[in-house]
Amino acid sequence: MLVQIQLDHPHEHYTNLDLIAGKVILKAPNPSNISSIIVKLEGESRTRLMAAVRPDRPDKQRPVLEVHKFLYKAQVVLPQDTSLEDLKENPKVVVPMGAGQFEYPFEFKIPLNTSCLQQNSLTTNVSFANMIPEYAKSPTQHVKTTLPPSISGFPGEAEIRYFVKVTVNRPQFFKENPRAMAHFTMLPIEPPRAKAADGEAYARRTHQFIEGSPNQSAGKRRSWFDKKETSGSPTREKTSAITPRVSVDARLPNPALLTLNHDIPLRVLIKNMSERSKNIYLQMLQIELIGYTKVRAHEVTRTESNSWILSSLSNMAIPIGSTTDPVGTEIPINPEYWAGNLIPNTVAPSFQACNLSRFYELEVRVGLGYGSYKHGEDQLVVLPLRLPVKVYSGIAPPQALLEAAVKKVKRDFKAEPYIASNLQPQLQQQQQQQQQEPAHAQTNNARPQTPTHQQGLAGATASSPPGYDDAPPSYEEAVGASLPPIMGYRGSYMPPPVPEGAPRFSEDRKR
Repeated sequence: MLVQIQLDHPHEHYTNLDLIAGKVILKAPNPSNISSIIVKLEGESRTRLMAAVRPDRPDKQRPVLEVHKFLYKAQVVLPQDTSLEDLKENPKVVVPMGAGQFEYPFEFKIPLNTSCLQQNSLTTNVSFANMIPEYAKSPTQHVKTTLPPSISGFPGEAEIRYFVKVTVNRPQFFKENPRAMAHFTMLPIEPPRAKAADGEAYARRTHQFIEGSPNQSAGKRRSWFDKKETSGSPTREKTSAITPRVSVDARLPNPALLTLNHDIPLRVLIKNMSERSKNIYLQMLQIELIGYTKVRAHEVTRTESNSWILSSLSNMAIPIGSTTDPVGTEIPINPEYWAGNLIPNTVAPSFQACNLSRFYELEVRVGLGYGSYKHGEDQLVVLPLRLPVKVYSGIAPPQALLEAAVKKVKRDFKAEPYIASNLQPQLQQQQQQQQQEPAHAQTNNARPQTPTHQQGLAGATASSPPGYDDAPPSYEEAVGASLPPIMGYRGSYMPPPVPEGAPRFSEDRKR
């Protein structure tokens, strides 16, 4: 018996509120019995780091694993019109299956936010590295946020993946249950943006050149073997009192945001801070996006870095401004030097997950020369400028979702805090006890009597504490369940593939 999943791929990647649909193809060469066919939509983040070396065992390091299953949806396609609760109530249901090929359609809607399982199954927490089983402890820290993007750039160390899985359950204990998986790429919608920029975010560096440098006046470098100047020999040109100073700014609209597959809204300004008698030349310009991935596996953490060169120019020899420019003049660098160099589609948007997070910095390196554009005579200095930025996916949230978020803020401002139904009787009882207290107890300065150990045992044995109800779904989730899929701009996102032969997590087809 063979089973496979065929997804209907309307896009190269999926996003929130999308409908991911397809069909399960089952090929049975012989008649057999089937208990059920269950299709699951799952998203998980896995991290694996090596713990610190123990002094008593310096030759062995213990791997630490952490697994978060933040997306989990299940659908029963056989028997039809059956839920998971019905299967749990009737676990011995058997469906006779004849020989042939059968197809069962399915459909899921990708939610907005994560919803981590508090306890993973045993098969989810087990991984095999070099045929050695490794066990992951149940995670204890969870973050509720927008679904993170697919991440695959750290083989064997960290990954975020999404997939659809099907399991054909057989009633026979000695027969294996056929399984199949189909992976897909996820690119989430971006947070709401401000309608207008609030000024500019900038990084600034200043530098002071040397007026009348020996290399400039002599036209060549002085050798160590050159004859030393004597009191009678003609002296070199005295250093002028002018101290040319400049400042370089890298500016982005505030908040500093970059968008996948879009240009960089960057401005680079050079400002005269003092008078100068010679020209300033732009010799080199490099723009680099640096990404930092914070990996956490329980108590072990590590930060990985990646970089993408967006623009790199050298030997430019372009004069900046003029010697007659007054002090305080700002000369912008032509943005054509980096225009058209889009943010690559291999860059993941900024995100925060339970055990993984990604943040970015934009580094602009400006090389300036003074007095000459020739190498060795230009007093070349490279000024690095760094700006913390956020990278957005470019997929705007639907307008109905933005309006729902605004209504939620107004509602939360007026409404009382949510109290679970099983906590309301306890709060009412506490209020009644406070009202029944005598008035003189409020004016008594004596310390209240601490309950004894026997009183605590009596209260504990009198009645067991009630369970707590789950908090209701968020307003955005309730509204998002009725919203149609996003039909606007989607961009492009292609996570880098895992290199051939690189270490990776064990295949989990049986999970």
